[in-house]
Amino acid sequence: MASLEEELRIWKERVEKAEKQKAELACQLNAEEGCATAEEDLIKLHVEEEQQKDMMMPRDTYERELSELNQENTELQREIEKLKEEIAEWTSELSQHRKKVAEVKMKFTHMEAMQDDDEDMNIHCVFGVATKSPFRLKKNEALLTFEDEEVAQRLIKMGEHTVDLDNKKAYVKVQPVTLEMGVKFQLHVTISGKKINVFEVPDLSIPDDWMRDKLELNFYRSEQGGGGEVENVEYDRQSGAAVITFLTPGAANSFMKCTSYPFFANGRCYRLPVSQSTDAHLEKFQLYCGISKRTILVKGIKDAEDDEEIVQDMIEIHFQKPTNGGGEVDKIKYSSGGTCVCFEEDV
Repeated sequence: MASLEEELRIWKERVEKAEKQKAELACQLNAEEGCATAEEDLIKLHVEEEQQKDMMMPRDTYERELSELNQENTELQREIEKLKEEIAEWTSELSQHRKKVAEVKMKFTHMEAMQDDDEDMNIHCVFGVATKSPFRLKKNEALLTFEDEEVAQRLIKMGEHTVDLDNKKAYVKVQPVTLEMGVKFQLHVTISGKKINVFEVPDLSIPDDWMRDKLELNFYRSEQGGGGEVENVEYDRQSGAAVITFLTPGAANSFMKCTSYPFFANGRCYRLPVSQSTDAHLEKFQLYCGISKRTILVKGIKDAEDDEEIVQDMIEIHFQKPTNGGGEVDKIKYSSGGTCVCFEEDV
């Protein structure tokens, strides 16, 4: 009996020992798994840290790149300001050129008879245009234009002249004047007697054919006494413009003083800008350059104490005298410091 109890105790101890070993093994296994998880987390943290380092640049590099960007921005601002100044200059020059064109004086030369076969009663205009020829007058030089071409040519052949300037002798040279290249052309403008242009046609929700019919009916008879039977209507919805062609010659001429015309549609009255149809083209376009036939260049005039205008008068008096080979002076320009003059005469 005692031996059975002893054996039971031994087996109980073995079971307890086995349970203890099992518990120790379980703890060890859990510890190993936790260690593996911690190692994995640590590896991930290292990877993220390296990535963060790659994404972040050193402070000095950041500051350097920021400085470069600020410098580029400053340069761009300077270029923008420079471009604004250039645009302002171009706008000013364009305005001056437009003003000069607007102030061009037109000279009536002749009138031509109307051709019998001009059934449209068009108005024809021809404008002769020639650019001015600039010439740079240097210091102590003079330009003289004579009424007679032979006088200028004779003085040029003589070459050297002795001019009395305030009781001082000045030995000057006379040379021909070579002009820079210029342009000549004729501008032919024909104002139609049958066609007018109509602008700002309202964009109504109707087909184009209906709009053409409305325009034809509206311009068939004008309240201002113009218009007439319409031969054709060209309408462009996109630009809001139309060209009205009348059947009667000269019908469009009644719109010469008319800047707007009433147009009735959808119970409203629109004021449409109108103008006569014009056609312009260039003819006889040519480049020219050469030597002025009536103008001479006087060089070698010494500095004088007298006023510039007084010196100019003394030069003119000298070259007006026939005894000096001169003649009647049409224009004269003397410059003690240099200037630019323009020629408008034919070469």
